[in-house]
This record gives sequence, structure tokens and C-alpha cells, in this order.
Amino acid sequence: MNATHSTSSSGGSGIGSGPLGYGTPTCYFVMIGTKDNPIYEAEFVSVNTARSSSGGATIPEAKKEEFRHLNQFIAHSALDMVEDIQWSTNQMYLKSIDKFNERFISAYLTAGNIKMLLLHDAKGEDVIRNFFNECYEFYIKTLLNPFYEPNSVISSPAFDTKVRLSAKRYL
Repeated sequence: MNATHSTSSSGGSGIGSGPLGYGTPTCYFVMIGTKDNPIYEAEFVSVNTARSSSGGATIPEAKKEEFRHLNQFIAHSALDMVEDIQWSTNQMYLKSIDKFNERFISAYLTAGNIKMLLLHDAKGEDVIRNFFNECYEFYIKTLLNPFYEPNSVISSPAFDTKVRLSAKRYL
């Protein structure tokens, strides 16, 4: 797989603004289990994007679904990069590992081989590292729950709320 995805030359202006001028979520976060199965995913809209789109048209449900699938495809295509890098470093935070148009994919690899991927606009490395560290702490607390089966989907509303609050704070 190529380390950097090529920018399409179609009429759209990339993922950030959408082909029809609709704003898209600025961040997409996914946790991938050891069997390459998604165990948690969330989309976040930054405060600036929410303010600028509040006066305009809302995103149609069909477009939201299209963007969701595109974000999933971009993030999951970066898994090969994570697996290549994980054997050459002892760091958990792998920084920005890939790029698609104007969006970056950052990765974090836990001690239990859970991969956390974040599709985002250019942000500081420190805030993304802090976001990943908090999400890792939330995941560890979830693992300590005797009713949680490792590698299964995390459906806890408390976990989701904590991740979204952390995203609001850092992203």
C-alpha cells in the first residue's frame, strides 16, 4: 500500500468541505480489536465547524452515511501502515502515519494490540497524544469490568460520553 493516498482531481474540494459544500465531521475515531474488528467508533464535529454550519443547511442523512463510509474506508486502509510501523518502534503513540487529501490519520497502539486511529485535520501532536492517552485510560477501565468481553464491541454509554468529552476538550 502506498504511504500517502493521492488527492483526487475531481470537482470536490476534499473531505473537509464535502462535494456539495456540506461540512463533514472534522474527526473520526475508531478502535480496532486484535482480530481487525472495530470495537468502537465515533465522529466528532469541532466547535468551529458546528458554529459555521448552524446557520446553513443541515447535512442530509444520505450524505452523512456516505461520509461515514468514506471515513471508515480511509481509517481502515491505514491499518497496514500501523502494522508495518508497530514492529519498528517501541512507542505506543505512532503520530501521523498517513494522509488523505487534507486529512491526517494518527495512530496509537495499546499494549494489548488494540489499534486506535484518528482521522483529523492538522492539529498539534500534543493534543492528539493527550486524547489518545485519555481514551486508553477509558479502555483500560472498560477492560477491568468483569462483564466486558475483550475484543467485543464497546456499547457502554458511559465510555462513549467520556470519549466525546475528551474529544471536545482536545480536538
